[in-house]
Amino acid sequence: MTLDVTEKLIDACPDAEWRLIIALSRYGGLRCPSEHLSLRLGDVDWEHNRVTVRSPKTAHHPGGESRVIPLFPELRPHLEAVFDQAEPGTEFVITRYRNKNSNLRTQFLRIIKRAGEKPWPKPFQNLRASRQTELTATFPLHVVCRWIGNSALIADKHYLQVTDDHYKMATEPMAGFQRGTESGTAGVPRDQKAAQNPAQQPAAQSGIDSQDMNKAPEKQTMLRPDATACDTIPEWEAPPAGVEPATLALGKPCSIL
Repeated sequence: MTLDVTEKLIDACPDAEWRLIIALSRYGGLRCPSEHLSLRLGDVDWEHNRVTVRSPKTAHHPGGESRVIPLFPELRPHLEAVFDQAEPGTEFVITRYRNKNSNLRTQFLRIIKRAGEKPWPKPFQNLRASRQTELTATFPLHVVCRWIGNSALIADKHYLQVTDDHYKMATEPMAGFQRGTESGTAGVPRDQKAAQNPAQQPAAQSGIDSQDMNKAPEKQTMLRPDATACDTIPEWEAPPAGVEPATLALGKPCSIL
């Protein structure tokens, strides 16, 4: 559920409490109607920007009777509007739709049609799932699950969604970065990459020069001190190889190491 559609739904609501019901579902991630109707005025901590959410569904689990969520900026103005209208001594945040005959789902479907949207399956749960998907893109999953009031397993199976924004983000290059598979260049800013290239070239040239200077000298013939240099001996023909040591045609051995 996109933010634009959410705002269209809120604009189509008949009063501030209905606007808050949608905001609590979409921006607070609350279960409707149980957590909406359990919310009290005293559960909102305006000073620390937190809201205590009472959860009848998970109250039987140790520590599951309530959870604390941030007072999200998208949620705050709708809470303020209801607080401003509350009569002295009011206990619950939602007062007009607490009657058992108030079928919130049926009324919500009317609001959806009034907003010009086509109704979707599980309308309230979809708002809650949209919020969890949205928050998971920014915060660690274990943090979001604590706020939403479910487990990572349940979130993965029933709540987390693939949205159009995911596809859009995946096809847009990161600002200031260049995509590529060249070794050492992927994820490197263009300006930094441009500075690296000329800086690397002199280093490479220096390496070539260094290799030329350190190149091994041409092989030279090493003679024993008492040996006669072979280059002073006239041309000769090597005799057939045999058992005896090879000798030069002139009969004098040439010692070569």
